[in-house]
Amino acid sequence: MRATFIVSVILMGLIVAPLVPTCEAQGWEALAIAVGEKLVGLWNLGNLEFMGRSCEYSVKPTIRRFELYFKGRMWCPGWTPIRGEAMTRSRSGVVGLTTRDFARKAFESGLITEEQAQTWLNSK
Repeated sequence: MRATFIVSVILMGLIVAPLVPTCEAQGWEALAIAVGEKLVGLWNLGNLEFMGRSCEYSVKPTIRRFELYFKGRMWCPGWTPIRGEAMTRSRSGVVGLTTRDFARKAFESGLITEEQAQTWLNSK
């Protein structure tokens, strides 16, 4: 985890801390759990099917110029060493962009035909 991300989380905690009511001892615990769940939810690992092949993807957060971005990677073990990569501000869109990059690289390497790539990209 990058130091800038950790510093950002600490600063966010210091900014939010005065806003939390102090009348209950459990308030801090609930806040810590909620923040922890949100932070853990930024990372994502999963599987998807690409042209009948089982592929994997990962999404992880990164901070650039004090803004949250998401880096995506996609690979298909046992089929090709090609890796699709993308970075965007959209957590929900990063997997799609990563898959498009993978399809472009697969086409450029001759692994799939242009027709197959266009058919797959148009269906998504």
